[in-house]
Amino acid sequence: MQFLSDNTAPAAPEVMAALAAVNHRPARSYGADEASLRLDAAFGRFFGCEVRVFPVATGTAANALSLATLSPPWGAIFCTDVAHVVNDECGAVELQTSGARLVPLPSRGGKLAADTLAHELDGLVPSVHSLLPSAVTLATVTECGTLYTAAELAALANVAHAHGLPLHLDGARFANALAAQDGSPAALTWQAGIDVLSFGATKNGALAAEAVVFFNLDLVRDFERRRKRAAQLFSKMRYLSAQLLACIEGDFFLANAARANQLASRIAAAAGQRVVYPAEANMVFLRLVDQEAASLRAQGFEFHAWGPPAQGHYRFVVSWDQPEGDVDALCRALQT
Repeated sequence: MQFLSDNTAPAAPEVMAALAAVNHRPARSYGADEASLRLDAAFGRFFGCEVRVFPVATGTAANALSLATLSPPWGAIFCTDVAHVVNDECGAVELQTSGARLVPLPSRGGKLAADTLAHELDGLVPSVHSLLPSAVTLATVTECGTLYTAAELAALANVAHAHGLPLHLDGARFANALAAQDGSPAALTWQAGIDVLSFGATKNGALAAEAVVFFNLDLVRDFERRRKRAAQLFSKMRYLSAQLLACIEGDFFLANAARANQLASRIAAAAGQRVVYPAEANMVFLRLVDQEAASLRAQGFEFHAWGPPAQGHYRFVVSWDQPEGDVDALCRALQT
């Protein structure tokens, strides 16, 4: 019974159908196919504004290439101390920017507060001896499973923009954030001041398909050449584009995320006071003693330890296709 990651899930049937639909005839290469040419307009309808959309294969590529477009090699990119780009992407941002530095700021429950960002930026003294403040990056679902509200994003965007910095959003679990809140895709992105979004689809049913979405079109600049240079311009782009179109034009994408969120909330309710952070999306963090963790694993549950071993924190992630019986069994085990 796997609760290791939403990356363990298979591709959704609707995604496989979309792949099959573009697999029966020749098509132009490198993004000149019919599906790829539809992306800008389709995502524009989804978000309610004009956008530019660029498919890539991984979230790491989406994040690193986005930030490389926003920052020079001598730039400083501000993020949280638990950010995925800092701890789980093997220096990809530093590589793609040719040397820019990620600057981690203190977070609470995985989130960066607007006053923390303002304090950091207000205290900087421009100098040829220091890095150039260049961008801010956040994750719509944080590494602690918590969510930024539209109001929180807007407050952070106001601070970033007041200092001339664009705001990037890591949306690896954008569907989960959208399903968990009343806001529209627009409200959680460009209307809140987001300039660039890494739109995640793989964790929610796609097969190696993510996208970089520019809301601020002036920032696109040299992104296309950066994508090519990073080996993310696919000759058979239609296979990525068809998946992305299926996700935003069908009902299954949000339904998958909503189901995963709801099952995670059941686990959190069963765990009671062992929950470390509010379970706002499809991840639950629990504080367990060694005997509890060993007992769960002996019963067949798979999950990750999270953080320093002495802390006793463990992460449980619900996938879009998680068998409900797995969740029922875990809830029973936690209540025993």
